[in-house]
Amino acid sequence: MRRKQYFILLLLILSSVSSFSQEAYSLYQNDMFRYYDRYVYNSDYRFHTSVKPFINRQVDSIVSLDTLYYIPVNTLAADILFNRSLIKYSKKDFSFTIDPFINFEMGQDPDKNDNSWISTRGFLINGSLGKNFSFSTLFSENQSDFQDYRRNIVDSLGRVIPGQGIARGYKETGFDYAFSEAYFSYAAGKHFMFQLGHGRNFIGDGYRSLLLSDNTFLYPYFKITADVWNIKYMILWMQFQDLINKHPYGTPYDKKWGAFHYLDWSVTKWLNIGFFEAIIWQNTDSTGYRGFDINYANPVIFFHPINFSMGSPDNVLLGFNGKLTLFKKQVFYGQLIIDEFRLSEIKKFKDGWWGNKFAFQMGYKTYDIFKIKHLDIQTEFNYVRPYMYSHQSSLTNYGHFNAPLGHPQGANFWESVSFLRYNYKRLFFEARYSFTMHGSDSAGLNFGNNIFLPYDTFAKEYGNYMGQAIPVDLQYFTLKLSFLVNPRYNLNVYLNYTNRKETSDKVNRNQNLITFGIRTSLHNFYYDY
Repeated sequence: MRRKQYFILLLLILSSVSSFSQEAYSLYQNDMFRYYDRYVYNSDYRFHTSVKPFINRQVDSIVSLDTLYYIPVNTLAADILFNRSLIKYSKKDFSFTIDPFINFEMGQDPDKNDNSWISTRGFLINGSLGKNFSFSTLFSENQSDFQDYRRNIVDSLGRVIPGQGIARGYKETGFDYAFSEAYFSYAAGKHFMFQLGHGRNFIGDGYRSLLLSDNTFLYPYFKITADVWNIKYMILWMQFQDLINKHPYGTPYDKKWGAFHYLDWSVTKWLNIGFFEAIIWQNTDSTGYRGFDINYANPVIFFHPINFSMGSPDNVLLGFNGKLTLFKKQVFYGQLIIDEFRLSEIKKFKDGWWGNKFAFQMGYKTYDIFKIKHLDIQTEFNYVRPYMYSHQSSLTNYGHFNAPLGHPQGANFWESVSFLRYNYKRLFFEARYSFTMHGSDSAGLNFGNNIFLPYDTFAKEYGNYMGQAIPVDLQYFTLKLSFLVNPRYNLNVYLNYTNRKETSDKVNRNQNLITFGIRTSLHNFYYDY
């Protein structure tokens, strides 16, 4: 069936579903300003918290943004500054808002007097057509100059700014890059949501996700979610880009595809269990063309038998997500993901077979500790075996745009990360400490840290262990203080202190960074690894 026929079929499906739902936006994810977390994680509401971003109409049924942060004012200018969108237009069947998307940051390493800065200017538009169609688009132009540990991360990614794309040179030492995100949603009745977009998705209840993270650059996707009874089911089809193989300027990067299924079952008010499966395949095969594989178009099929029937050319991953909520506010969560499964070798785990590729997460968070309102804690442990997420080549591994689709550290590491958060009205405070131990590849050999190396180049078949090759200890400590100027688009002024220590037999770095500025905090951009 040709693409045109698929498109017509999709329109028929959408038009055949009764439409009486409310407009539905995707809520932007930023860990510092998720006002709804303490409410949706309360077991009274049986909310499917592991599928992100959340939909506003589902969150609004529990808590409204206006009820939490609205400031009574006397003038329209003050209302626009503190409460509402910059531009708002609303009619019976059409509405939209326009807001600035900015980040003006200055930073300095007090030990070296080296200055860093970020300049972001852009706009954010959200709108709706009738009760069922919603859209959003965001664009920004960015320049930055990092004279701190962030430059090392950008260089290690091949001049990719984490989560924001490839940068060109700007003046002597700076970077220049653009950022563009958009989606179009159709809410089909009470149960189904169809979304076509260019963005990111996240599966899990933790700060990190080992299943699907928002760590990478944006990608095109088509998503279907179904909410039926106590079950939420999500299907994702995505196209990724591989930057490992260099191409002449003006030619496209290599492409690969991904299909994801995730089912989250609210077994009881206090227990959620999620099942995850994903498959990655390259865009071209030995014939020179493959493209989107119709074998993976079925939204309810198991990938592993289909891949096996075709000779197992593709990368299949299986995973689980779980959440246990006690006394309404005590949340225990975790994940398990398996990237290779051979029962005979699993039984010989102590032998350290390279293909024992799995990862797990354990976490805990609670709200209003010591009966202090809005004083929250979270602690999390992540463990990722060597060679996890890797495959026969970078065209089938679990990565996109030089970054893993899971944890940004890649593989061959364990991490402990903890947060203490407090907010009073619009004032927010966060302290965070993490310790990571990872094994860095050495002597030009593949010891399982770099997921973009082919897994059949492993340094040794047996005797592999966590942290092998060059053990590296990384400590990361931050203090953040911010004031939320406008909650409608997370405009805030902030002051941040970071200390990063990295030690090994070959490296001994102790770096400090103080930053302050004003920004629209809608995304998570990770530099903490």
